[in-house]
Amino acid sequence: MKKIVFLDEYSIAGRDLTKITSQGEYVAYENTRKEDVVERLKGADIAITNKVLIDGEAMRQLPDLKLICVAATGMNNVDLNAASELGIVVKNAVGYSTSSVAETTLASALALARNIVYFNEYFHDGRYSKADRAFSYDRLTFEIRGKKWGIIGLGNIGREVARLATAFGCEVRYFSTSGTKREEAYPAMELKELLEWSDIVSVHSPLNDRTRDLIGREELRAMKPSAIIINVARGGIINETALAEALDNEWIAAAALDVFSVEPLRTSPLYDIKDKYRLVASPHNAWSAVEAIDRLIDCVAENIRAWLSDK
Repeated sequence: MKKIVFLDEYSIAGRDLTKITSQGEYVAYENTRKEDVVERLKGADIAITNKVLIDGEAMRQLPDLKLICVAATGMNNVDLNAASELGIVVKNAVGYSTSSVAETTLASALALARNIVYFNEYFHDGRYSKADRAFSYDRLTFEIRGKKWGIIGLGNIGREVARLATAFGCEVRYFSTSGTKREEAYPAMELKELLEWSDIVSVHSPLNDRTRDLIGREELRAMKPSAIIINVARGGIINETALAEALDNEWIAAAALDVFSVEPLRTSPLYDIKDKYRLVASPHNAWSAVEAIDRLIDCVAENIRAWLSDK
């Protein structure tokens, strides 16, 4: 039997892994530090990782390793060049989180537009029970209907966000981070033009050399003071220092982040912004609805099954 090692099993939230565990000798670790990767993968034919880094140095010390299953879509935690050189197959999971991330994107836009976080606290901290009037206009809200929604990266998730935004009555346009020209249902724009045009901007592109720090100080200053920006793709695409500056100086109205340049984010100017309600943030869980986790497990299991069948 082939030995399968999952380096960060906590990432699948305790869901049923029978479809994976039934395919070999299975060993799992809740999480794995970089310095423990080699020791834990010794003798493994198949490695599963969600976020644990497997670099070329580690691969060269693991002669038995033949398949790396990334329990995610992005593969920036695996040295793909080294894997190719060593004949190690790398498989990711595609499409499992499209609905979950798209729904989170819409939820983020609505939360910011309607100041849901603020008014939830207004209720729970007792201010509402002590109020002498029925309504609070501490913070005004707005509808997303009729707004201009700019999408950065029109892949599977970007298209689903576009569909949902259109259903909510938004006008949608997009910027292609790859530069690929193709027929789409929505008009394409250059980045600066899109940022100037949009009331809502959402990011759905991979992190690579073209997209790292794609949205910095200059780009944020180009946006409308009433605009909001949402990143549910990868940390590092929006420069976090520039975003904190933009929020504090009211270059933009608000932002939502589910991803960060370092995860967990230990220190950041984002923790110290003047008005915390301008930023809605979550710990990289836009993708993780239980339905999406189960689809992810199915993808990993199928990648293992297909590799074993080929062998």
